[in-house]
Amino acid sequence: MDKFTTLTAVAAPMPMVNVDTDMIIPARFLKTIKRTGLGKSLFYTLRFDADGNERPDFVLNKPAYRKAEVLIAGNNFGCGSSREHAPWALQDFGIRCVIAPDFADIFYNNSFKNGILLIKLPEEQVAKLNEAAERGANATITVDLEAQEITSPDGEVIKFEVDAFKKHCLLNGLDDIGLTMQKDDKITAHEEKLKATQPWL
Repeated sequence: MDKFTTLTAVAAPMPMVNVDTDMIIPARFLKTIKRTGLGKSLFYTLRFDADGNERPDFVLNKPAYRKAEVLIAGNNFGCGSSREHAPWALQDFGIRCVIAPDFADIFYNNSFKNGILLIKLPEEQVAKLNEAAERGANATITVDLEAQEITSPDGEVIKFEVDAFKKHCLLNGLDDIGLTMQKDDKITAHEEKLKATQPWL
């Protein structure tokens, strides 16, 4: 997966609470095991009406936020079912970072494993970032994972906490497969030993 080091991007304000995974990617789009192509269905029922036309009032349909890479969300983001398609859809759309007061546990872990940085901040700080994000294309923020800092559009620097192992994986672009492949030499040596000592296996 792609490394996450420093990101400077437009932030889209979406302060809805309890956004569940079915809102992120409706169940009818879970017919694939590919990680690509799901971005077009992200927040489908919020982005489109019953005839498939864009809802102009939805934040990601507004011109200023169409290429947003940061989402400023509400409490309990990613609740509901454990579908891994939810972070796949966010990533395919272009969202690299979500900032919220809290996240559902399974969604939180799935997102990190798919290269998306989730940042938990106190509600008052998230509210300030949402207010700043209302400025549209001028709402550019910088997220520095190594320093664990967010620089708001006003220049305010906000520190955030992140699990050290998750941070290591994002900085180095390591998903579960990547972590396993770091031990490729040991795996190969073990397989060669088994061939020599237990060839019937």
